[in-house]
Formats: sequence, structure tokens, C-alpha cells
Amino acid sequence: MKTTEPDQVISQKEVLVALDFPSYEKTKQFLKELGPYKPSVKVGMELFYQEGPRLIHDLKEAGYFVFLDLKLHDIPNTVKQAMKGLARLGVDMVNVHAAGGRPMMEAAREGLEAGAPAHTDKPLLIAVTQLTSTNQIILEKDLLIQEPLDKVIVTYARHAELSGLDGVVCSAWESKMIKTATRSDFLTVTPGIRLAGDDVQDQKRVATPSKARALESDYIVVGRSITKAANPAAAYETVCKEWSAEQ
Repeated sequence: MKTTEPDQVISQKEVLVALDFPSYEKTKQFLKELGPYKPSVKVGMELFYQEGPRLIHDLKEAGYFVFLDLKLHDIPNTVKQAMKGLARLGVDMVNVHAAGGRPMMEAAREGLEAGAPAHTDKPLLIAVTQLTSTNQIILEKDLLIQEPLDKVIVTYARHAELSGLDGVVCSAWESKMIKTATRSDFLTVTPGIRLAGDDVQDQKRVATPSKARALESDYIVVGRSITKAANPAAAYETVCKEWSAEQ
């Protein structure tokens, strides 16, 4: 597939590319392969634990929107202090595990508010409801939660809203019911996005970009459909066009 010229490029803030690479060098190589595109990016544990704040600083200096995906889950005070530090990195979005409970989520919000530099907005704070690799069998047999998966997800989302968070991480298929249970502007950030025909691999609850848009996702996170593509720039363009197409 031939990519469009730079002045024709559709770049979408809401399309986050998962930088699931083992090193800074691999990351820089990939971003260079995107040519004129400068996508919003997600930095997860694999990359951040290897490269740390230096990577975030460089991405922000280069003008990237950065979602730092560390899924904090600890006692409230520990999470609060960690969030103070993350706020100072200047990231745009961070997250916690909703399973940590309301006191922990409230402490995370307080930490971000305390740590954000003066005259700047605090990062968006979202909570993971259930991983997109989780299904009902895993929920019951491994996590010993006997409630239906949808009920657990909606309950966790309500707790996140009551804790003052901006939204949740969920699969695209749960976005509408979460907004119904909370409010229309409660953000849903949806990983597990694949182009049609791509291998779903370890994900269970997946959707295409266009389907995620139809299901009212606010942000989508796309990893291997772009990062493992023979032509990452062309794949990114395809995702953006599907996402922005009129429903």
C-alpha cells in the first residue's frame, strides 16, 4: 500500500500506538519508519522499566502525546506518591488498576493534582477495568470472581467515576454500557484493536478501528497491527482512516 503525501496525512490524537519495544533504540527506529506521521503513543511497562524517565522526556520534547501505561496497583499512599512523580514527567495520560479500590484511585488523583507543575493541567487519569486478555473463564477460575464479566467491568467503571477519574481502560465492546452506567463524557480508552484479518494473538475482546468508533470508544490503542506491519506508516494511515471515517 502506498502512503499519502504528508499534506494529505490523517493523524488522529485519539489513535494511540503502543510502543511495545524492549529498548529506546528500537523505539526510535520504529518512529523513524513512520515518516511524516507523529502519532499519539502508549508507553508501557516493557519499555518504561528499561529506559525510564529519559524516554518520556524525549518523547514530550519531540511533541508526542504520551499515555504512560503502568497500571499502578498498591496501597493508597504508595500510589499517591508515585503519581506525584509521574505528574512531573509531563505525560498526558496515566492509569491505575480499578481493582485497587476507591481509596487507592482517590489517592492517585490527589497525587497527580499535587505533582502537576504549576500552570499545567494534570494528566488524564484512567483505570483498568479488566484486561482485554481476560474472559469469563479466567475471571472465575483464576481470579475467583463469580460475577458476570460485564457486571464487574461496569461496577469498576462506576467506582472510577466516583473516585474522580477521567475514564477507564476497557474493550471497545464495553464502551457503550460504561457510558450508559456513568456519563457520556466519561472516557473509554480501548486496547485490543486489530485491522481486519490480523491475528488476535493473546487478546480476547478485540475490535477493528471502525467498530471501536461505532461502539463509542474515545481513544483506541493499536499495537502489533502497526508495529509488526511490513509498512508501519501505511498501517498507521489505514487505522486512522478507518477510525475517522463517517459511520
